[in-house]
Amino acid sequence: MSFGDPNNPYGAPQGQQPPQGQPGYGHPQQPPQGQPGYGYPQQGQAGYGYPSAPPVQQPYGGGAPTTMPGTVGAARVMLWVIVGFQVIGTALFAFSAVAVDQAKDDPAFEGLADYPTGALWGIAVLALVWGVWAAVLAVKFASGGSGLRVTALVFGILTAILAVYPFTIFGIIHLVLGILIAVFVGNANGAAWFKRPRY
Repeated sequence: MSFGDPNNPYGAPQGQQPPQGQPGYGHPQQPPQGQPGYGYPQQGQAGYGYPSAPPVQQPYGGGAPTTMPGTVGAARVMLWVIVGFQVIGTALFAFSAVAVDQAKDDPAFEGLADYPTGALWGIAVLALVWGVWAAVLAVKFASGGSGLRVTALVFGILTAILAVYPFTIFGIIHLVLGILIAVFVGNANGAAWFKRPRY
């Protein structure tokens, strides 16, 4: 039915026009100007009174990470823990080698005379080298690429193997740290961090 239909019960009576300023029944009103929230789009808004959507961003995980993931940061901290243990180990083995050398002259420590001090010095040097390797890896975690990731994986695996043999009793902490470093660097977060583009 239309407004002009005489049988339209919602329309204005015949012969009468709706007063100016007030639309008749069934006539669409003009949207109020400057009053948001009436269901009419305002300038800079989408329809139905809702503001326009912000620009679409990439979903989480869709792009390269811009900050170091937590697991990769944890692996870096573990490398620094290993550095600390290696410094302590180097000092202990060097002190032991010096003590054994001096004890050989004392008759009370004749049992130590046959102990090879060269082995103690060798272990001290190995501990020092291992600590330096861990420190270099930890420093380069922020800027390193795929090559550093592979090197850190090798370091973690070798640390775990050496912790099992020959340093079984003293190597439990190194065993746990080595496994965790290899896992954290080798997982998807580690891959995304070390393969991220560098500009």
